[in-house]
Amino acid sequence: MSIENLNDLYIDMLKDIYYAEKQILKALPKMAKKLGKESKLAVAFEKHCLETEGQIERLEQVFELLDKKAKGKKCDAIEGILTEGDELMKEVECKATLEAGLAAGAQAVEHYEIARYGTLVEWSKLLGYSRAAKLLQETLDQETKTDELLTAMAEKSINQRALEVYREDQVQEAA
Repeated sequence: MSIENLNDLYIDMLKDIYYAEKQILKALPKMAKKLGKESKLAVAFEKHCLETEGQIERLEQVFELLDKKAKGKKCDAIEGILTEGDELMKEVECKATLEAGLAAGAQAVEHYEIARYGTLVEWSKLLGYSRAAKLLQETLDQETKTDELLTAMAEKSINQRALEVYREDQVQEAA
């Protein structure tokens, strides 16, 4: 597709985030499974998986409103972030450290989504797509809440547990 104007760019970005959401939907259950059922972060990933399904449905509604086929376009940014998460799951053996790494990676995903949805909401308004703007704003609000939840979890417990494990390792190495 040739991008010649703001509307073309808008459609292109919708395809980008649609692809990204589909990839995120595949990644969340893998990350939750790797962390295990006792992990609160795993529970948050499972909850966000359900939200992501709804976000995909809203994107499909936006495509329908625009009389376009819901179709993704490969998103190198999300591919890179998710690849980092896959590598962490392979390389990090300590659960506390893995949880800290996956929480950080999940926030990178959220920040990407927040940037994309924020832009799409604004462009929807500029282009006169008020119904699309409302649907996309609903997703933006969810993504913002998820980011806030991840921050709170990391600050209140996840990072502290990873630090404690690190300190225990340091003590053992010094002994």
